[in-house]
Amino acid sequence: MSAFAFPAPPPCPEAEALRGEIRAFLKDALASRKPVEKAESWTGLDPEFSRAMGARGWIGMTWPKQYGGHERSALERYVVLEEMLAAGAPVGLHWIADRQSGPLILRVGTEAQRRILPRIAAGEAYFCIGMSEPDTGSDLASVRTRAVKVTGGWVVNGTKVWTSFAHLSQYMILFCKTGAAEDRHGGASQFLVDLWNTKGVTTRPIYAMTGEHHFNEVVFQDAFLPDGALLGKEGEGWAQVTSELALERSGPERFLSSFSVLVELVRALGASPSRAEAAAIGRLVAHVATLRYMSRSVAGLLQAGENPAQQAAMVKDLGAVLEQELPHVARQLVPVEPDVSSPQPLPSVLAHTIMHAPSYSLRGGTREILRGIIARGLGLR
Repeated sequence: MSAFAFPAPPPCPEAEALRGEIRAFLKDALASRKPVEKAESWTGLDPEFSRAMGARGWIGMTWPKQYGGHERSALERYVVLEEMLAAGAPVGLHWIADRQSGPLILRVGTEAQRRILPRIAAGEAYFCIGMSEPDTGSDLASVRTRAVKVTGGWVVNGTKVWTSFAHLSQYMILFCKTGAAEDRHGGASQFLVDLWNTKGVTTRPIYAMTGEHHFNEVVFQDAFLPDGALLGKEGEGWAQVTSELALERSGPERFLSSFSVLVELVRALGASPSRAEAAAIGRLVAHVATLRYMSRSVAGLLQAGENPAQQAAMVKDLGAVLEQELPHVARQLVPVEPDVSSPQPLPSVLAHTIMHAPSYSLRGGTREILRGIIARGLGLR
């Protein structure tokens, strides 16, 4: 049986020096943000905040300067991400573009496509991901949206679902079939879709049980994409997606989505918790610390040019377990009823998190898909 390696990332004193600068910025920027708003974590939306991050060079940090980047290390970028998430900053608008869409365009895009990168780095261009489809779940190889080659471009038909923030995004990275239907991997390609200027694309809201509008259904009906929309070469979509998933699944957002619950729980228990309460908090903190080590290790591997997709899957799976466990532990320790309208921090944060927690083990790949990837990496299937 093989095993996964999670080597310690290299020392990065620049990253730790940056941490103080970020905290000083957040202290002022988030001064009026309520605890329940901080609980939104990386789904919080604020265009002015995204632009402010861009102005400070905290988006596109690792990219070349010629594309609006700052040529900083992946570990410096990691410090920015974890400080933003721990503080509950509204980073949702630029998150996907910074995390995976921009790096994909940088790696396989044409110079014309790369012209978008400086706008991403400025916090002004937002992306969504066109992967999931009705009836396919997390089995991306079974997608049915198809792009057919025509003179000067491609005609796309199909439907994408659970597309986060498609109603606010200017662009989508679309994963679809371009080859034979039976070619599960080699017959897929990806396209850069200008959502605001492409005819035949309809975006419909999918409301969460909280009434919030984060998700969408995006329908392509004879939508024409020019030849210049193809990312990389035809048939390279599967390889592109699998490399993207290492970026999507390994970051601190995969274990800090419920962090506000832990913060408010510790505050509610006060400076003198009982022995049982202290043990429960210690266990949760140990899990966070372990996942942080694993996640930073993946950041170091990415910086070294590796593709740690299996390690990322493990971070994502274990992180979702912790994120979903936190609100239940909080309710066992503190006799409080969740109430999103409560003026008290813990009841409102608990209510928000409990309503959103079911999605934590769905977004970025279901638990079953992730454990299948892990099992294959260990030689168990």
